[in-house]
Amino acid sequence: MKIIDAHIHFCQDIYFDQIAEAAGHENTSTHLREQYHQYNIVHGVVMGNRSLQLSQHDYPDYLSYCVGLDSTCFNATEVAQQAYWVEQHLQKENCVGIKLYPGYNHFYVYDPVLDPFYQLALQYKKPVAIHTGLTATSHALLKYSHPLTLDEAAVRYPQVQFVMCHIGNPWVVDAVAVMEKNENVAADLSGILEGRIASMPDFFTKKHSYMGFLTGWLEYLDHYERLLYGTDWPLANIANYIDFVRHIIPEKHHEKVFFDNANRIYGLGL
Repeated sequence: MKIIDAHIHFCQDIYFDQIAEAAGHENTSTHLREQYHQYNIVHGVVMGNRSLQLSQHDYPDYLSYCVGLDSTCFNATEVAQQAYWVEQHLQKENCVGIKLYPGYNHFYVYDPVLDPFYQLALQYKKPVAIHTGLTATSHALLKYSHPLTLDEAAVRYPQVQFVMCHIGNPWVVDAVAVMEKNENVAADLSGILEGRIASMPDFFTKKHSYMGFLTGWLEYLDHYERLLYGTDWPLANIANYIDFVRHIIPEKHHEKVFFDNANRIYGLGL
């Protein structure tokens, strides 16, 4: 089975080096390519964590990217200039969407200040991925990353394809409610595991209540055509994450979740 990793980070710095090591990996392009070959992962989608300079987004041919408006390059008073640079990215074939980080930047995704970016997403027919759920730093504010905030944006922009990153974890019920109500909202399953897990059977036993909760609400939603496999590399071990998603997704839906949905939503043409 071919796999697309629909949510990774590709940054060479000490923070990502450390979390890669904790996950049993090396934070290098060579190692990532080797892992992709080993597990038949044919493509990855990078969630941008760099400036908006085009030169900062040069990726190997097995990766596409979403241009990210994180805390290093988003300023509500300079939106026109930022929108100009975002458009330069969206004109590139390997730029397949926009990534927003509301919890880290302290804005609601339905704030009109973001309208220029949603208009660009419409114009170029590319999705908008949004960080939802828990954040990696204590300086972020969870009220902005709650999945319910995406409901208003999805209603205001029904023709924009949104991807709810991390399926709003731990607010899975709220995330599912938003997805059930809004057909233009998908979700990736990244960022739920962290580090390297020595025994996945033991993990499933220890976390059986959470696993039952998660699988139960995914079954309730019953829209496996809108769920995407992703790891949040280098946060988690790749082999662990494949086992995890195989466990929570019924086998008959594996091809959709592991490959087809990301290929369609991000327009990868694979």
